[in-house]
Amino acid sequence: MAENSANAKPLRRISEAFKEIEAIVNSQSSDVDVASFSRASSLVSPLFGCLGIAFKFAEMDYVAKVNDLAGASKSIQTLQSLIEKDIQANTVRKAGSHTRNLLRVKRGLDMVRVLFEQILVTEGNSLKDPASKAYAQVFAPHHGWAIRKAVAAGMYALPTKQQLLSKLNEDDSSARIEMQNYVTASAPLIQYIDKLFLSRELGIDW
Repeated sequence: MAENSANAKPLRRISEAFKEIEAIVNSQSSDVDVASFSRASSLVSPLFGCLGIAFKFAEMDYVAKVNDLAGASKSIQTLQSLIEKDIQANTVRKAGSHTRNLLRVKRGLDMVRVLFEQILVTEGNSLKDPASKAYAQVFAPHHGWAIRKAVAAGMYALPTKQQLLSKLNEDDSSARIEMQNYVTASAPLIQYIDKLFLSRELGIDW
């Protein structure tokens, strides 16, 4: 029974999966494995779908990249070794490389983190401000004018906060708890991935 209710509560599944990964990051005794990371990340995919046309590009891109990492997890154990393999093959920045895809998935997770942070501090029923701020902070610097313009137009078709919560099968108070849990759990993971890139002088702005 518990499993069914968890399935019907995507926000809870997301926050629980990322809490498990946060524990690995915080323990500093082992590296984050690709399988757990891709499984947790795949739980976030439906959120982009719930946001409508504005984030359609993000949903398609994100899902494809998560699927690639899930495939890679069959032969590559940790995020660290995934990057090392691409460094050795000199394919880090190549389109379709696992490392490039990891950076894109990290960006998707970060966008959701900022979106939830903004929802938690924004009054009212509109998602336009939270979604615009999250997009501007995380995605906009990496997008050309045409995509930015399309996203801005799509912001007018966002669901209301209540519509989003009902799609996610949450009420306001339960959603706030799970959103805060995700914000807290995802932050160390995002920093951890940034550090994997920066410690190898790969940069994170490409």
